[in-house]
Amino acid sequence: MAQADSKVLVLGALAGVAGISLAVVCYQGFRSRRRSSWPGFYLNRTNEQGPGIMVVDGPGLPRGQDEVLERLEALIQCVSELKEEMKSLKSALPTLQDQVREELRGRDEARRASPLHRTTPTRRKRAAGTIAGARAGGRSSEEAESEGGYMTALTDSEEDDLSDAEQSDEEQPADKLCVLLERIDGLRQGTESDKRECLNLLLEQREEFGQNSTFLWRLTRAYCDVHDISSTLEEKKTHAETGKKVGEEAVSLNPTCAESHQWYAIMCGIMAEYDTVQNKIKNGYIFKDHLDKAIELKPRDPMSYYLLGRWCYAVAQLSWIERKVAATLFGEPPSATVEDALKNFLRVEELQPGYSKLNYVFLAKCYKDLGQREKARKMCEAASSMNGMSKEDEEAQKELDSLYPALGV
Repeated sequence: MAQADSKVLVLGALAGVAGISLAVVCYQGFRSRRRSSWPGFYLNRTNEQGPGIMVVDGPGLPRGQDEVLERLEALIQCVSELKEEMKSLKSALPTLQDQVREELRGRDEARRASPLHRTTPTRRKRAAGTIAGARAGGRSSEEAESEGGYMTALTDSEEDDLSDAEQSDEEQPADKLCVLLERIDGLRQGTESDKRECLNLLLEQREEFGQNSTFLWRLTRAYCDVHDISSTLEEKKTHAETGKKVGEEAVSLNPTCAESHQWYAIMCGIMAEYDTVQNKIKNGYIFKDHLDKAIELKPRDPMSYYLLGRWCYAVAQLSWIERKVAATLFGEPPSATVEDALKNFLRVEELQPGYSKLNYVFLAKCYKDLGQREKARKMCEAASSMNGMSKEDEEAQKELDSLYPALGV
């Protein structure tokens, strides 16, 4: 490519010289014919550098023609100088390519040794454009064009390095998200203050990562956690409403993410505490649909089976009036039995033995309702052996205390 450009430049320069020479010859022929008829003019051919003209005033020369001839004399002198410059350029062209290559190699080595070489690709490109523009602004059009060619050559030589760096820049947001989510998952296991910090951190990064489903379902989960530790009803309801909206957004963004369906279902269940009867029943249907989807996408997650067991047990306890209300509003009431609930709670224990104190408590409830009192007592003993300080553990202990008298323990 460089050799072809050199040939084009040489041919263009030669064509320019030929055109100028032809113009000078034509002009000189025309001028000699005119001057031969004018007294006081003769040609001076003693100048070896080029044709020279000496003008001698004559009595028969009009004043206006004298001025024209003086200007033409100056023009011919400039053309002669240009021809000499073109000869010098022609002799320098064969070695120009090697000189440029050596200069680029030297600059490239200096650049690689400089701290500037470690800047990001975007900054290098901007710096290159700025330098080229600044240099072009203070030079002739030929120099600016040559400088632009140099900048292009430099960019081409860095193409592979830039591609690797740009790929690294694209991976950086993903790495940043992984670090953030790892920190969030760790903080969530801590104190109430840590859980609030989780929510705040996620909200600070939402603008950057708000189109990522793994980020959004964790934000939904954070709203759920803060809802549980909030002290006022108004604050609880606000977190529940916002968390449900975020959960719906997460599901819409990525319908194949099991955790998005799972936590959206949980937020629908929480919202049932603050809605009208009609919306409570509606959220119950939504809860079941998204739990089924979560289990379909991730069939070995014990949490989904535990939640489904809770739903089945609650539906099995509905009164006749509540079923009629559901049928009136939605055409068909939800259907589930204690056996369905027991099956799901046992699945939790199968996937993760000792999953939670509450799972043992609900196993005891199911066995009690089915008349299997001995199995119910064993589940109560298993629950009692688990100690915990969370609110869920406190809820489990209250349920356990109410079960003991019914089982004769």
